[in-house]
Amino acid sequence: MEERTYKDAVMELETIVRKMESDNCDIDQLSAYTSKALELLKFCKERLFKTNEEVEKCLEELRQTLGDE
Repeated sequence: MEERTYKDAVMELETIVRKMESDNCDIDQLSAYTSKALELLKFCKERLFKTNEEVEKCLEELRQTLGDE
């Protein structure tokens, strides 16, 4: 199974938003669109927080390394 990427999730979310904004939006699918969009938003948020933590950790290591010299 292929791992979802942030980029793919954002692209899928954009597609869902376009469908929801369309004049031809299938009202019977609206609940499914909303649920999928929520799932994608949660994934993106988690990925952003995880990446931020990793960057902060790297920056702290860099600060410690540069401070030791």
